Amino acid sequence: MAKKISIAIDGPAGAGKSTIAKRLAKELGFYYVDTGAIYRTLGYFFHLIGIPPKDIDGITKYIDECVIEIEWDEDGSQHMFLNEIDVSEDIRTPEISKIASDVSAHKLVRDTLLDMQRDVARKNNVIMDGRDIGSVVLPKADVKFYLTASPEVRAKRRFDELQAKGSRDTLSKVLKDVNDRDYADMHRAVAPLKQTASHILVDTSDMSVDEVIETMKAIVLEKCK
Repeated sequence: MAKKISIAIDGPAGAGKSTIAKRLAKELGFYYVDTGAIYRTLGYFFHLIGIPPKDIDGITKYIDECVIEIEWDEDGSQHMFLNEIDVSEDIRTPEISKIASDVSAHKLVRDTLLDMQRDVARKNNVIMDGRDIGSVVLPKADVKFYLTASPEVRAKRRFDELQAKGSRDTLSKVLKDVNDRDYADMHRAVAPLKQTASHILVDTSDMSVDEVIETMKAIVLEKCK
């Protein structure tokens, strides 16, 4: 099997990782792997069966009953299946986001999902985004990006998304949620969010999506000639 190309995109919530990764993958003809959706799916499973996300005993007892699969449709969109049921829409709520963050702090959880993520990268050209892709999941990725933006910019983006879905959350609450999520992700004991020396920093605060795409695409094409 010819060596596959892997691109890691790390960064805090609301930096635009998913949007950027999806478009970049489409332009390069790669598979886009949203690893956050994998953790959301696992978090959603424990939510459904009533196991608190910090209850490691409960998680240990029932984690083997959670079967997660990833499928891509013709336009490259990723679908998450939990025990053969498509839960791609169900996992996209602030509540499940918080649960996923808490669940992902457990070493058992990260170890369980690690092989799944690496196996996808071994078999396909991928762009994978998350919190610890370049540092833990794919430490030998061909290109590593650290995508970020100021907390205020990220909160406004998230606020606009929630407003479009009919949410009544205030901007100040969303900003607090963003800051709380940043702190939790950066200070967890297992695989914390961090920018390594091999990451290429891309601050999207004052950039359009097109500008970010063109910047990152040029870097990928140069490094993966």
